[in-house]
Amino acid sequence: MGLQDYWGVGPKTAALLTESLGETTAIHAIESADVGTLVEAGVPAGRATRILRRATDNGDADVFATDDARDVYNRVLDAATEHALTDRARDRIRVLAPLDTHAAAERRLDEIEAAIETWRGLSDAEREAAVDAFAAHESRDAGERAAVETALALIEAGLTTGIFAAFADLDADALRDAAAALRARDGDDEVRAGYDDRLDALREQADAVERLASDTVAVLDDVRSGDLRGPDAFREAVIEHVVDATGVEAAAVREHAATEASDAADFVSTTLRSLADARREAAAEREATVRADLDAVIDEAETDVEAAADAVPDAAFACSLARFAIAYDLTRPEYTTEAALAVVGARNLDLLTEGVSVQPVAYALGEHDTVGSDASGGDGDASQHFAGLPLGDRVSVLTGANSGGKTTLLETLAEVATLASLGLPVPAEHALVGDFDRLVFHRRHASFNAGVLETTLRSVVPPLAAEGRTLMLVDEFEAITEPGSAADLLHGLVSLTAERDALGVYVTHLADDLDPLPGVARIDGIFAEGLADDLDLEVDYQPRFGVVGRSTPEFIVERLVANADDADREAFGTLRDALTAADDADD
Repeated sequence: MGLQDYWGVGPKTAALLTESLGETTAIHAIESADVGTLVEAGVPAGRATRILRRATDNGDADVFATDDARDVYNRVLDAATEHALTDRARDRIRVLAPLDTHAAAERRLDEIEAAIETWRGLSDAEREAAVDAFAAHESRDAGERAAVETALALIEAGLTTGIFAAFADLDADALRDAAAALRARDGDDEVRAGYDDRLDALREQADAVERLASDTVAVLDDVRSGDLRGPDAFREAVIEHVVDATGVEAAAVREHAATEASDAADFVSTTLRSLADARREAAAEREATVRADLDAVIDEAETDVEAAADAVPDAAFACSLARFAIAYDLTRPEYTTEAALAVVGARNLDLLTEGVSVQPVAYALGEHDTVGSDASGGDGDASQHFAGLPLGDRVSVLTGANSGGKTTLLETLAEVATLASLGLPVPAEHALVGDFDRLVFHRRHASFNAGVLETTLRSVVPPLAAEGRTLMLVDEFEAITEPGSAADLLHGLVSLTAERDALGVYVTHLADDLDPLPGVARIDGIFAEGLADDLDLEVDYQPRFGVVGRSTPEFIVERLVANADDADREAFGTLRDALTAADDADD
C-alpha cells in the first residue's frame, strides 16, 4: 500500500512525506495515528488529523454534517485530550471518528470501563507513579525504548493488574537488559557516545586527526619550531606531535607515516590522511562489534520488547480516556437500532469543562421503551431509566425563556450523540442512542439577510434529504429571516424531519405559528420562574413536555425597573405595565 492510497494524501503530500520521512516511516506514522510526526514533516495539523481519522478508525467524520456539528465534535475531543497521559495517546484521541457498528463501540467502551475500574482502584501514589511512568519516557522519536522503559517503570511501581495486566507476564530482567541496549543505540545505525570507552576513544582520535589534517601548515610550524637535524628527526617530531595532539598510540602513527613524500608538507598531509582513515575504519569496526552485541541482547528480549511496544500505547490510550470519564462523571451509553435519543441526568460537557454548575436534565426523542437487540452494557430494560419521558415523538419543538438553556440542551444532545458515536462515555446518568447517519447541529445566527438564509438552507436540508437517518438540532431558525416566512419554513423543516424518519429538536419562539404539527412531533417548554433576591433570572432548565414555554420579558423589564435611576424608572415602569395589561387580556 502506497502513501497515495490513503485518503487525503495526494501527490504533493506524498512527495512531502517521502522527502521528510521516507515512505515506510510515513506509512507507519499514518497507521499508528502519529499526528505529531506528520505535522513535523510539514503537513498542516488539521489536514494531518483528517487523514488519520480516515485511516485509523474505520469510521467517517462526515457524519458531522454542519460546521456547528463539527465544532461540537472537535470540542469534545479537546476535552478528552486534556486528560491524555502521552502525546501518542493525545494523537489517538484526536483522530477518533464515529464507529461503523455498535459492536465496535461496545468494545471500546469495555476497554474504557476496565481502565476506569483500574484507575479508580489505584491509590494516589500509584496514580502518580503511573502518570510519571508515561510522562517520563514519552517521546515520538524514542520508539521501542520509550515503551520498554515505560513498561519497566509500571512493573517496578507494581502496576500489573486490571488495565495493566499485560505487563505482569513480561520478563523485567530481559526488559532491563533490552532498555540498556536500546539506550545505547542512536537510531538504527549508531552506538551512542558514552556506552563503550574504546569506541569513544577511536571516534575522538579520528576527529582529532582530521582537525590536524585540515591545517597541515600549522602542524609544520609547530614541528619546525624545535631543533631538528635531518629527515629522521623531522619524522619523529611529527609522530610525537600527532601522538600528543590526538592520543593515538605512537606505533599506530608510525604505521601510517608516509614513506614516499615529495616534501615535508606532503609527508604531514599523507600521514594524517592515512591515519584518519584508519581511525575511522577502526571506529566503524568497533561500532559494528558493539552493535552486534547490543542487537543480540535486544533480539533475546524480542518477545517482551514487542509486547511492551504494543501494551504501553494501548494502556496510555485507555487510561487517558478513563481519566476523562472520571473527571466529568461520564457513563456508558446504551445503543439501539431504533430511532431514539433519550437522556436522564444529562449535563453540558462544555459547561462542565469551564467549571460551571449545571442542572441535570432529562429529554427524549423517539422509541426508548426497549433496547435494540444489539445493545449491551445495561440491564436490558431502558424503560425503567426513561420512565415518564415522552415516548414515540421523533420531533420536538422546544420553546421557552430567553437565556433558559434551550441552546445548551441542543448542545448537550449533540455532545451525547457525538461521544456515543465515538464509543466514548457520555455526560448523563443514563443515555440511549439510536443509529444516525448524520448529525445536523445549527446554532442561532444573528445575521438577517437572504445570503444567510440560503446558506443555512443549503447546510441543513441536503443532509435531511439524503438516505439514512439524520439527527436534526436546529436553534432559532427564525433569526435569519422575517417571522412569517420563518414560521412557514420551520413548519416545512419539522414536516420533512417527520417524513424522513429522522429525529429533530427545533428551538423557536414561533410555536403558536406551527400548528398543526405532524403526528410524531410535540411542543416542549422551558420556564423562567422569577427573579432571585440578587435579581438574577431563575430558570427551571428541565423542559416540560407538551406545553409552550413561558418567555421572560416581564422578568427582564422588572429587573430593569429595579436597577434604574429615578429618571428611567418611570419609563421602564410603563413597559412593565404594558406587559401586565397584555397578560391580563390573554387571561
